[in-house]
Amino acid sequence: ARGRPPRALLAGCGATTDAHHPTAPSPDGREAEAALRTALAEAGLDPHDVDHVNAHGTSTALNDAVEAELVSRVLPHRPSVTAAKGVLGHALGAAGGIEAALTVLTLEHRRVPPIANLTAPAPEFDLDCVVKAPRRQDVRAAVSHSLGFGGHNVVLALTRP
Repeated sequence: ARGRPPRALLAGCGATTDAHHPTAPSPDGREAEAALRTALAEAGLDPHDVDHVNAHGTSTALNDAVEAELVSRVLPHRPSVTAAKGVLGHALGAAGGIEAALTVLTLEHRRVPPIANLTAPAPEFDLDCVVKAPRRQDVRAAVSHSLGFGGHNVVLALTRP
């Protein structure tokens, strides 16, 4: 870091696999939930400590439903939610790293980017999706979800230094 203070801390990581399908997440979301809970435990965070979620957010019906249910179940206090794929597309194997970097910027700048092209979240998802414009928010702890092909689930818990 060449003497510079850190932008964020990688406080915890959870990784699981469900091997449900080559491209679709397991509909029960059990392994994705285990990844989230492991990341929080490693970070020493209570679910209510999480201020922000960077969702995997592929805008596919099954993935979004599984992820919305996961966030609602584990983080019922409704932290802000954003997703970058609407702007960046799906970078496949690089998506998790790119989205983790965006989560670091959210922590550093205290500004949550909106979900591109989403004007009104689906009413069946009780999430605090950031839409239309960036939101100023004092984010101290965030999670970044990656629900990859082959059933690979990784969640990073990031905090401000």
